[in-house]
Amino acid sequence: MMASRGEPPATKVVLLLVPHKDASFHAALRERFRVLDFFASECSPLPAFLGAAAAAPEPPRAAIVVGAGLIPVDAAFLDAVPSLRCVMCLAAGVDFIDLDECARRGVVVANSGSVFSADVADHAVGLLIDVLRRVSAAERFVRRGLWPVQGGHPLGSKIGGRRVGIIGLGNIGSQIAKRLQALGCIVCYNSRTPKDSVPYRYFTNVHDLAVESDVLVVACALNKATRHIVGKDVLEALGKDGVVVNIGRGANVDQAELVRALKEGRIAGAGLDVFENEPGAPGELFCMDNVVMTPHVAVFTAESMSDLRDHVVANLEAFFSGQPLLTPVLPHSPVN
Repeated sequence: MMASRGEPPATKVVLLLVPHKDASFHAALRERFRVLDFFASECSPLPAFLGAAAAAPEPPRAAIVVGAGLIPVDAAFLDAVPSLRCVMCLAAGVDFIDLDECARRGVVVANSGSVFSADVADHAVGLLIDVLRRVSAAERFVRRGLWPVQGGHPLGSKIGGRRVGIIGLGNIGSQIAKRLQALGCIVCYNSRTPKDSVPYRYFTNVHDLAVESDVLVVACALNKATRHIVGKDVLEALGKDGVVVNIGRGANVDQAELVRALKEGRIAGAGLDVFENEPGAPGELFCMDNVVMTPHVAVFTAESMSDLRDHVVANLEAFFSGQPLLTPVLPHSPVN
């Protein structure tokens, strides 16, 4: 997708709506753009900050937003800063961005593309190995001094030979599949359409995928069709020996039903990096040794942060130069 036209350097004004986590990221932006940083501003709350930015002699043309919907990009947001013509999302998922409204107003949208794909795939496989082999539970067993007192720790389960159903075979799902295949797993998948380029068995719906799987890995985008795509019926189909791994979005899984299934022993375990109401996770899971949880960190490595910095700068430079965005996101386009 093309930006509307090239922008002179004086108008390279960018709204930064991202909490400070990486000093080098913010420094790289300031070297190239005039940055209006909400989290470093004394002008709060957000409506006041946006109003001041919009009223400036040179209002912002682009905005950088973080994933997980901390600040929804909807009609109200776009009304507050009508000068915006580009939204750069620091995640692959854009469920908090109204893509139709952006398109209607001529606002182009870009996401992180495949920057995080390898790291998220690694994390997904790590969660599965941890759940099946009881790694975190065994570590706590040793740390608490229980080994010499109680003797052996309960046995874990083998990885190889597991039937793994992947929901969403995009960039991330494909990399998960390759890693699991290398570990001897039997991979199958569900997505909006079958992929002719892969050897894995395709299922038209998630229920049937669950019936034929020992593990479900959720790697799809969040939208109306995929909200609670893993619910009670799918968990029942997966069965008492099944495991759920979620590195997509928390709301892809019906969290209340997942908690009930775990408490009642209707599934065997779960590896979760995302939750419905972040930050935080259901307290009922804290005492379950068959559940491994991480705080939405699958994307975060030192290497991925460096790659993201370069990716964001390149997308913004393309926009301000009137060139195609590197990773444009269109309404109804597949993500993840």
